[in-house]
Amino acid sequence: MQLSFHKMNGAGNDFVVIDNRELNIQLNKEQIAWLCDRQRGIGADGLLAVEPAQKGANYRFRYYNADGGEAEMCGNGARCFGKFVSRLSEPHKKMVTFETIAGTLSAEILGDQVRIAMSTPTDLVLGSTIRVAGLEGTVHSINTGVPHVVVFVDDLENLDVVKYGAALRYHDSYAPAGTNVNFAKVLDEQHIAIRTYERGVEGETLACGTGMTACALIHHLITDAPGPIQVNVAGGDTLEIGFETYESDTFSDVTLTGPADFVYQGVITF
Repeated sequence: MQLSFHKMNGAGNDFVVIDNRELNIQLNKEQIAWLCDRQRGIGADGLLAVEPAQKGANYRFRYYNADGGEAEMCGNGARCFGKFVSRLSEPHKKMVTFETIAGTLSAEILGDQVRIAMSTPTDLVLGSTIRVAGLEGTVHSINTGVPHVVVFVDDLENLDVVKYGAALRYHDSYAPAGTNVNFAKVLDEQHIAIRTYERGVEGETLACGTGMTACALIHHLITDAPGPIQVNVAGGDTLEIGFETYESDTFSDVTLTGPADFVYQGVITF
Protein backbone atom coordinates (compact mmCIF):
# COMPACT_ATOMS: atom_id res chain seq x y z
CA MET A 1 0.00 0.00 0.00
CA GLN A 2 1.23 3.49 -0.87
CA LEU A 3 0.17 6.41 1.28
CA SER A 4 0.64 10.10 0.45
CA PHE A 5 1.05 12.25 3.53
CA HIS A 6 2.21 15.59 4.90
CA LYS A 7 4.29 16.01 8.04
CA MET A 8 3.30 18.99 10.19
CA ASN A 9 4.46 20.49 13.45
CA GLY A 10 2.56 22.55 16.00
CA ALA A 11 4.81 23.99 18.74
CA GLY A 12 6.86 20.78 18.79
CA ASN A 13 3.89 18.41 18.60
CA ASP A 14 4.34 16.59 15.27
CA PHE A 15 1.75 14.87 13.12
CA VAL A 16 1.24 12.77 10.03
CA VAL A 17 -1.60 14.35 8.03
CA ILE A 18 -3.57 12.50 5.34
CA ASP A 19 -6.30 13.67 2.96
CA ASN A 20 -9.06 11.09 3.17
CA ARG A 21 -11.93 13.12 1.72
CA GLU A 22 -12.62 10.28 -0.73
CA LEU A 23 -12.76 7.81 2.21
CA ASN A 24 -10.56 5.43 0.23
CA ILE A 25 -7.88 5.07 2.93
CA GLN A 26 -8.62 2.44 5.56
CA LEU A 27 -5.99 2.23 8.28
CA ASN A 28 -6.22 -0.03 11.30
CA LYS A 29 -4.81 0.71 14.75
CA GLU A 30 -1.61 -1.25 14.13
CA GLN A 31 -0.91 0.55 10.84
CA ILE A 32 -1.42 3.97 12.42
CA ALA A 33 0.91 3.05 15.29
CA TRP A 34 3.52 1.88 12.75
CA LEU A 35 3.28 5.13 10.78
CA CYS A 36 3.80 7.11 14.00
CA ASP A 37 6.72 4.94 15.13
CA ARG A 38 9.90 7.03 15.11
CA GLN A 39 12.19 4.07 14.40
CA ARG A 40 10.15 2.10 11.84
CA GLY A 41 7.69 4.54 10.29
CA ILE A 42 7.40 8.26 9.61
CA GLY A 43 7.44 9.25 13.27
CA ALA A 44 4.83 11.45 14.94
CA ASP A 45 2.87 12.14 18.11
CA GLY A 46 -0.33 11.36 16.21
CA LEU A 47 -2.11 11.09 12.87
CA LEU A 48 -4.67 13.57 11.50
CA ALA A 49 -7.14 12.52 8.82
CA VAL A 50 -9.31 14.87 6.74
CA GLU A 51 -12.74 13.41 6.01
CA PRO A 52 -16.02 14.81 4.63
CA ALA A 53 -18.15 16.68 7.15
CA GLN A 54 -21.29 15.00 8.45
CA LYS A 55 -22.96 17.83 10.36
CA GLY A 56 -22.58 20.94 8.21
CA ALA A 57 -18.98 22.02 8.88
CA ASN A 58 -16.34 22.32 6.18
CA TYR A 59 -14.54 19.09 7.13
CA ARG A 60 -14.39 16.26 9.64
CA PHE A 61 -11.26 15.97 11.81
CA ARG A 62 -10.22 12.46 12.85
CA TYR A 63 -7.37 12.32 15.36
CA TYR A 64 -5.39 9.21 16.31
CA ASN A 65 -2.74 9.02 19.05
CA ALA A 66 0.65 7.47 18.39
CA ASP A 67 -0.61 4.15 19.77
CA GLY A 68 -3.22 4.05 16.98
CA GLY A 69 -6.21 4.73 19.21
CA GLU A 70 -8.68 7.43 18.21
CA ALA A 71 -9.06 10.38 20.59
CA GLU A 72 -11.64 13.13 20.91
CA MET A 73 -9.39 15.90 19.56
CA CYS A 74 -5.98 17.55 19.90
CA GLY A 75 -5.38 21.29 20.24
CA ASN A 76 -2.02 21.43 18.46
CA GLY A 77 -3.33 18.95 15.93
CA ALA A 78 -6.38 21.13 15.38
CA ARG A 79 -4.16 24.09 14.47
CA CYS A 80 -2.21 21.96 12.00
CA PHE A 81 -5.45 20.50 10.64
CA GLY A 82 -6.91 23.99 10.21
CA LYS A 83 -3.86 25.21 8.30
CA PHE A 84 -3.82 22.07 6.15
CA VAL A 85 -7.49 22.21 5.12
CA SER A 86 -7.35 25.96 4.55
CA ARG A 87 -5.13 25.16 1.57
CA LEU A 88 -7.50 22.61 0.06
CA SER A 89 -9.62 25.38 -1.49
CA GLU A 90 -8.73 28.16 -3.94
CA PRO A 91 -8.33 30.84 -2.84
CA HIS A 92 -7.06 29.59 0.48
CA LYS A 93 -9.63 30.05 3.24
CA LYS A 94 -8.79 32.15 6.28
CA MET A 95 -11.54 30.56 8.39
CA VAL A 96 -12.52 26.88 8.40
CA THR A 97 -14.78 24.73 10.57
CA PHE A 98 -14.40 21.05 11.34
CA GLU A 99 -16.21 18.37 13.29
CA THR A 100 -14.51 16.42 16.07
CA ILE A 101 -15.73 13.93 18.65
CA ALA A 102 -15.50 16.85 21.13
CA GLY A 103 -17.71 19.09 18.98
CA THR A 104 -17.38 21.46 16.03
CA LEU A 105 -14.34 23.74 16.13
CA SER A 106 -13.19 26.65 13.99
CA ALA A 107 -9.71 27.72 12.91
CA GLU A 108 -8.68 31.23 11.88
CA ILE A 109 -5.46 31.52 9.84
CA LEU A 110 -3.37 34.47 11.04
CA GLY A 111 -0.25 34.28 8.88
CA ASP A 112 2.12 31.83 10.56
CA GLN A 113 -0.24 31.54 13.53
CA VAL A 114 -3.56 29.70 13.80
CA ARG A 115 -6.27 30.54 16.33
CA ILE A 116 -8.57 27.68 17.31
CA ALA A 117 -11.96 28.30 18.90
CA MET A 118 -11.99 25.46 21.41
CA SER A 119 -14.94 23.47 22.70
CA THR A 120 -16.54 24.50 26.01
CA PRO A 121 -14.61 22.96 28.95
CA THR A 122 -16.41 20.42 31.14
CA ASP A 123 -15.88 18.21 34.19
CA LEU A 124 -14.03 20.77 36.29
CA VAL A 125 -12.75 19.51 39.64
CA LEU A 126 -10.51 21.72 41.76
CA GLY A 127 -8.40 20.46 44.65
CA SER A 128 -8.79 16.68 44.39
CA THR A 129 -7.53 14.55 47.26
CA ILE A 130 -5.57 12.29 44.91
CA ARG A 131 -2.04 11.65 46.14
CA VAL A 132 1.01 10.21 44.37
CA ALA A 133 4.05 9.24 46.45
CA GLY A 134 6.86 11.77 46.06
CA LEU A 135 4.76 14.40 44.26
CA GLU A 136 3.86 17.57 46.10
CA GLY A 137 1.05 19.69 44.70
CA THR A 138 -2.71 19.82 44.53
CA VAL A 139 -4.38 17.92 41.71
CA HIS A 140 -6.99 19.67 39.55
CA SER A 141 -8.82 18.31 36.52
CA ILE A 142 -10.80 19.63 33.57
CA ASN A 143 -11.85 18.37 30.13
CA THR A 144 -10.81 20.78 27.37
CA GLY A 145 -11.80 18.43 24.55
CA VAL A 146 -9.97 15.54 26.21
CA PRO A 147 -9.46 14.93 29.95
CA HIS A 148 -6.55 16.66 31.68
CA VAL A 149 -5.04 16.73 35.15
CA VAL A 150 -3.12 19.85 36.21
CA VAL A 151 -0.59 20.06 39.05
CA PHE A 152 1.32 23.27 39.83
CA VAL A 153 4.90 22.68 41.01
CA ASP A 154 7.88 24.81 42.05
CA ASP A 155 10.64 22.89 40.26
CA LEU A 156 9.27 22.20 36.80
CA GLU A 157 12.66 21.84 35.13
CA ASN A 158 13.87 18.89 37.24
CA LEU A 159 10.53 17.12 37.65
CA ASP A 160 10.33 13.46 36.55
CA VAL A 161 7.39 14.01 34.19
CA VAL A 162 7.28 10.42 32.94
CA LYS A 163 7.27 8.90 36.46
CA TYR A 164 4.63 11.15 37.99
CA GLY A 165 2.72 11.60 34.74
CA ALA A 166 2.28 7.86 34.34
CA ALA A 167 1.24 7.48 37.98
CA LEU A 168 -1.60 9.98 37.51
CA ARG A 169 -2.47 8.92 33.97
CA TYR A 170 -3.16 5.36 35.18
CA HIS A 171 -4.56 6.30 38.60
CA ASP A 172 -7.73 4.45 39.58
CA SER A 173 -9.54 7.78 39.87
CA TYR A 174 -9.35 8.19 36.08
CA ALA A 175 -10.01 4.59 35.04
CA PRO A 176 -10.78 3.14 32.61
CA ALA A 177 -9.99 5.78 29.96
CA GLY A 178 -7.15 7.47 31.85
CA THR A 179 -6.15 11.11 31.54
CA ASN A 180 -3.49 13.44 30.18
CA VAL A 181 -1.28 14.97 32.85
CA ASN A 182 0.21 18.48 33.00
CA PHE A 183 2.71 20.01 35.40
CA ALA A 184 2.80 23.80 35.47
CA LYS A 185 4.83 26.61 37.03
CA VAL A 186 3.74 30.24 37.43
CA LEU A 187 6.21 32.66 35.82
CA ASP A 188 4.11 35.81 36.14
CA GLU A 189 0.46 36.71 36.68
CA GLN A 190 -0.46 36.01 33.04
CA HIS A 191 2.42 33.71 32.14
CA ILE A 192 3.00 30.04 32.97
CA ALA A 193 5.26 27.21 31.81
CA ILE A 194 4.11 23.62 31.44
CA ARG A 195 5.28 20.08 30.72
CA THR A 196 2.85 17.40 29.60
CA TYR A 197 2.55 13.62 29.76
CA GLU A 198 0.21 12.60 26.94
CA ARG A 199 -2.16 9.67 27.08
CA GLY A 200 -1.76 7.56 23.93
CA VAL A 201 1.81 8.73 23.42
CA GLU A 202 2.65 7.39 26.90
CA GLY A 203 5.42 9.86 27.46
CA GLU A 204 6.29 13.54 27.57
CA THR A 205 5.59 15.57 24.43
CA LEU A 206 7.01 18.97 23.49
CA ALA A 207 3.56 20.56 23.55
CA CYS A 208 -0.12 19.77 24.01
CA GLY A 209 -2.78 22.29 22.99
CA THR A 210 -5.60 21.01 25.15
CA GLY A 211 -3.09 20.70 28.01
CA MET A 212 -2.03 24.33 27.64
CA THR A 213 -5.67 25.32 27.68
CA ALA A 214 -6.37 23.25 30.79
CA CYS A 215 -3.40 24.76 32.65
CA ALA A 216 -4.30 28.34 31.70
CA LEU A 217 -7.92 27.96 32.79
CA ILE A 218 -6.98 26.30 36.09
CA HIS A 219 -4.39 29.04 36.67
CA HIS A 220 -7.11 31.65 36.22
CA LEU A 221 -9.46 29.85 38.59
CA ILE A 222 -7.00 29.47 41.45
CA THR A 223 -5.27 32.88 41.13
CA ASP A 224 -7.88 35.06 39.38
CA ALA A 225 -5.27 35.97 36.74
CA PRO A 226 -6.94 37.74 33.80
CA GLY A 227 -6.73 36.42 30.26
CA PRO A 228 -5.13 35.98 27.90
CA ILE A 229 -2.60 33.65 29.49
CA GLN A 230 0.80 33.07 27.87
CA VAL A 231 2.02 29.46 28.05
CA ASN A 232 5.62 28.30 27.54
CA VAL A 233 5.93 24.70 26.35
CA ALA A 234 8.83 22.26 26.36
CA GLY A 235 9.33 22.72 22.60
CA GLY A 236 10.40 26.33 23.18
CA ASP A 237 7.29 28.11 21.87
CA THR A 238 4.96 30.44 23.75
CA LEU A 239 1.26 30.16 22.94
CA GLU A 240 -1.74 32.19 24.03
CA ILE A 241 -4.96 31.04 25.67
CA GLY A 242 -7.90 33.44 25.53
CA PHE A 243 -11.22 33.01 27.35
CA GLU A 244 -14.29 34.67 28.79
CA THR A 245 -15.85 33.69 32.12
CA TYR A 246 -19.30 33.81 33.60
CA GLU A 247 -20.70 32.45 36.87
CA SER A 248 -17.09 32.53 38.22
CA ASP A 249 -16.06 29.02 37.10
CA THR A 250 -17.71 28.61 33.70
CA PHE A 251 -15.85 29.47 30.50
CA SER A 252 -16.86 30.59 27.03
CA ASP A 253 -15.01 31.78 23.91
CA VAL A 254 -11.92 29.72 24.75
CA THR A 255 -9.21 30.13 22.11
CA LEU A 256 -5.75 28.67 21.50
CA THR A 257 -3.33 30.65 19.31
CA GLY A 258 0.05 29.38 18.17
CA PRO A 259 2.19 28.16 15.27
CA ALA A 260 1.38 25.42 12.76
CA ASP A 261 4.07 24.53 10.24
CA PHE A 262 4.46 22.26 7.23
CA VAL A 263 7.63 20.17 7.52
CA TYR A 264 7.57 18.03 4.37
CA GLN A 265 5.36 15.81 2.22
CA GLY A 266 6.03 12.32 0.97
CA VAL A 267 4.82 8.88 -0.01
CA ILE A 268 5.42 5.78 2.10
CA THR A 269 4.94 2.13 1.11
CA PHE A 270 3.89 -0.42 3.73
